[in-house]
Amino acid sequence: MNYIGIDIGSTCAKLAVLNEQKETVLKLVQPTGWSSVDTAEEIRKKLQDENIDPEREACVATGYGRIAVPYADKMITEITCHAKGAVWLHDCDNVVVIDIGGQDTKVIRIENGMVKDFVMNDKCSAGTGRFLEVMANSLALRPDEMCDLAASGGGTSISSMCTVFAESEVISLIGRGEKKENIAFAVVDSIATKVASQAGRFNVGKEEVCLTGGLCECDYIRRTLEEKLHSRVVSSPEGRFAGAYGAALSAMRVRK
Repeated sequence: MNYIGIDIGSTCAKLAVLNEQKETVLKLVQPTGWSSVDTAEEIRKKLQDENIDPEREACVATGYGRIAVPYADKMITEITCHAKGAVWLHDCDNVVVIDIGGQDTKVIRIENGMVKDFVMNDKCSAGTGRFLEVMANSLALRPDEMCDLAASGGGTSISSMCTVFAESEVISLIGRGEKKENIAFAVVDSIATKVASQAGRFNVGKEEVCLTGGLCECDYIRRTLEEKLHSRVVSSPEGRFAGAYGAALSAMRVRK
């Protein structure tokens, strides 16, 4: 038996397949596109190409597009799956998880391996991957390029938390001839400030923090969050698959 976890987010869809020994059989990431239904069907075909039949194997779907996966045995919220996946990836039962997604950022407190509390900014894109993408486009950069460039910048700030107004600030800074690396610094600092403000509700202190989501591979963002939270922030190369892994682990209980 294989256990399939599908996490269809606002920007990207992630797939993780585990065997009975909890070893990764398959994982992939692809753009969600405009239709979660089409994305789910594309994932079905890719599974079948690997001789994995989602109709016969245990399958759990999560993410905002989870209702679009007709072959899933069960649908579970992304909070539960991201928590379960982070605990498994980092082998830690007591941790605060920060998941920076495409359209929202989730901060989850986990105690004894279970979700104790959470907060998310589901009404504003500030502090999300989408915010970074819009700002990077204004500078003719890719998001990863902006993060790398930000490390060499400083001395500039963006006051607005609204994406539209923040973009106007960036354009004004460009017009004034501000260095690109300083603008990049201001954008990343703005994101980290917003995320740290969310996490502040939990009085993180000396607790370990796990960074997941699409920006978890950006070491500069991780280090900036450490400075603002005054706490150790760790990430994993597979952190963006936390939700999918959590769904796959949940699938192990579906057929028992």
